[in-house]
Amino acid sequence: MEKLNLKKFSPVPFTNVSIKDSFWSPKLEVNRKTTIPTEYQQCKETGRIDAFKLDWKPGQGEQPHIFWDSDVAKWIEAASYSLMTHPDSDLEGLLDHVIELISSAQQPDGYLNVYFTSIKPEKRWTDLRDAHELYCAGHLMEAAVAHFQATGKRSFLDTMCRYADYIDSVFGTEPGKKRGYCGHEEIELALVKLYRITGNERYLKLSEYFVEERGQQPHYFEMEAAARPEGESSFFGSFMSHIKDMHEYNQSHKPVREQDRVTGHAVRAMYLYCAMADLAGELGDESLVRACERLWEHLVLKNMYITGGIGQTRSNEGFTFDYDFPNETAYNETCAAVGLVFWNHRLLQLNCDSKYADVMERALYNGVISGISLDGKKFFYDNPLASLGDFHRQEWFGCACCPPNIARLLASLGEYIYSQNDSEAAVHLYVSGSSTLQIKGKNITIHQQTNYPWDGNVKFSFDFEGAVNFGLKLRLPGWCKYATLKVNDQVVSIEDKLDKGYIQLEREWKSSDVVELELAMPVERVHSHPAVRQNIGCTALQRGPIVYCLEEMDNQSSPFKIFLPRTSQLHSTFDETLLKGVMKINGEALTIEEEDWVNTLYRSDDYQYKKITIQAVPYYAWDNREPGKMAVWINELR
Repeated sequence: MEKLNLKKFSPVPFTNVSIKDSFWSPKLEVNRKTTIPTEYQQCKETGRIDAFKLDWKPGQGEQPHIFWDSDVAKWIEAASYSLMTHPDSDLEGLLDHVIELISSAQQPDGYLNVYFTSIKPEKRWTDLRDAHELYCAGHLMEAAVAHFQATGKRSFLDTMCRYADYIDSVFGTEPGKKRGYCGHEEIELALVKLYRITGNERYLKLSEYFVEERGQQPHYFEMEAAARPEGESSFFGSFMSHIKDMHEYNQSHKPVREQDRVTGHAVRAMYLYCAMADLAGELGDESLVRACERLWEHLVLKNMYITGGIGQTRSNEGFTFDYDFPNETAYNETCAAVGLVFWNHRLLQLNCDSKYADVMERALYNGVISGISLDGKKFFYDNPLASLGDFHRQEWFGCACCPPNIARLLASLGEYIYSQNDSEAAVHLYVSGSSTLQIKGKNITIHQQTNYPWDGNVKFSFDFEGAVNFGLKLRLPGWCKYATLKVNDQVVSIEDKLDKGYIQLEREWKSSDVVELELAMPVERVHSHPAVRQNIGCTALQRGPIVYCLEEMDNQSSPFKIFLPRTSQLHSTFDETLLKGVMKINGEALTIEEEDWVNTLYRSDDYQYKKITIQAVPYYAWDNREPGKMAVWINELR
C-alpha cells in the first residue's frame, strides 16, 4: 500500500499553550488543586494503590478488581499533565512513590496486572472479552508516556515498554501466538502513543494488529468461550446475559473497515475509533478514514444528544437504535463524552473540518464538564437530560473510570485549542491565552483575548520577529449564523474565505497585526429531528456552544409543567453570583394550574395556565445547589 499523507495537522502541545481564561482557568485550577488530590485520596482509601503491593489476602479489605489498574493509571496521567504546566515537587514525589509501587508489581516476564497476579494467576489471558487485561495495560502505557513527558524520567516508561514487548510476544498472527484482542478497546490507541514517544515501530504494528484482527473469522471470543472448562463462564458471566449481541457490544461483529453504524458500549467504541484515526494518520490509510467518517455520520446525525452525550441506555452503557433519545433515563456516560472529544480531535488532524471541532466543542462545554461538580469533588457517571430531583453526583464509584478521565482531559485542555503544520495555524477553540507554534521554521506566538463562551468577540494578536507569510484558520462554529471579521480594523469578507468551516486567512503577517472575529450569540431555540419521539413538541435553549436547562429552584413550577410560547422573548444576562458566574436566560412562560385537580386523575376540561417568569442555566452546572427537578427539553406552545 502506498503511504498517503493524511496527517495534515498536528496538535500544538499544551505545554506550548498558556490559558488565562475567565471560563476555563477557574475550572483548571479546581482540577489541579482539588480534583487530582481528591482522586488520589480515593484511590488510596479504596485500596487501589496499595493493591500493587500484591499482598491482598481474603478477608483483608476489598478484593482487587479487574479495572483497578486503569483508575490509578488515569490519575497518574492527569497528575503528570498537571506537572507539565504547574511544577510541584510534592506531587512529583508522590508520583515517584506510586510508580515505584506499580513497577515492583511487574512479573519477571514483563506481565503487570494486579487482579490476575494476586487473585487468578493461572487465568492470565483466558478471558480477553470481559477481564480488561489489555484495557488496563493500555491506560498504564498512556500514563507512562505522560509521566516521561512531564519529568523526563524513564523508569515507568521502561516498565511499560517491557510489558508491551511481552504482550507483543503473546499476541499476533505468527505461529504459537494468540489471535486475540481486548473486549474493552484502549490498548490500541495507547500503543500508538508508546510508538510516538519511543519510535519503536513494534508498538505501532501491534496496535495495527489489534485493530485489524477485530471481528475477523473464526471469531476469537467464540473460540475463547469454547476453550473454557465446562460450567465456567467469563468474568461478567450472567451479568452480561441480557446483551443480545455481545459482538456488537464490543464492536467485534465485523472487521473495522466494514462497520458503518455505531453499536454497543459507547466508551469502547470511542476508544476503538480513536485508534482507527491514529492508525489512519500514521499509516496513510484512507480506508480507515472512510470507515471513521461513516461511523461519525451515523453517530452525530442519529445517536448524539444535544449535550454531546452518547450512549442512550444503562443496559449496555451504550447505543440503542437511531433517533432514540430518552431524557430521564439517558445514560450518556461521562467517559463516553470524553472519548468523543478524543476521537473528534484526532479526526481534526486528518481533515481540518469544522464539523469535528463543533462536536468536540459541544461535548466539552456540555456533556464532559457536567460530569464534575463546580467544587471538583463529586462526579456524574451518567448524565441524564431530565431529573425528578433524585439524581446527584457522587464522591466516587466502585467502577471509577469517569473521575480521572475528566481530570486527565482538563489537565491537558490546551492541546485541543490549536493545530499547526509547516505553513498554517488552525484555531479550533476560543480560549483566552497564548500559544507558541512552529511555522516555516519560526516561533509564532498567537495571543487570544475573549470572554467566550459568554461573548462572541475574539481578538488575536501576534508576537514574532520580522514578517512571516502563513495561513491562519479560524473556526466558524456551526451554531453561529452571522459573523464579522476585521483585520487591522478593516472588514474582511468571510464567505469567499471559508474552507470546510474555517475562515482561511493567508497573508504576510506582522507582529502589529490584529484580527477580530465577532460571532453573533443570540439565544436559540433548538428542535429535534421529527423521528425523536421523546422531544416532539419540545424545544431546547442554546446560546453559543452552551446548552441550557431549567432547574426547579429557579422557577415557580416543575420544569415538566412549564410551556414556552413561541412568541415569548428570551434574553440573556451574566450573573456573577450564580453558579460561580454564568450567563442565564430569562423569559415569560406558562405553567399549568393544579389547584382544581384535587381528587381527579382524568377529565375532559382543558388545562388552566398562569404566566410565570422562567430562568434557564447552563446544563453543565445543574445539580450544584439544592435538589430539584431538571429538564433540558421544554414544552413549547405555538
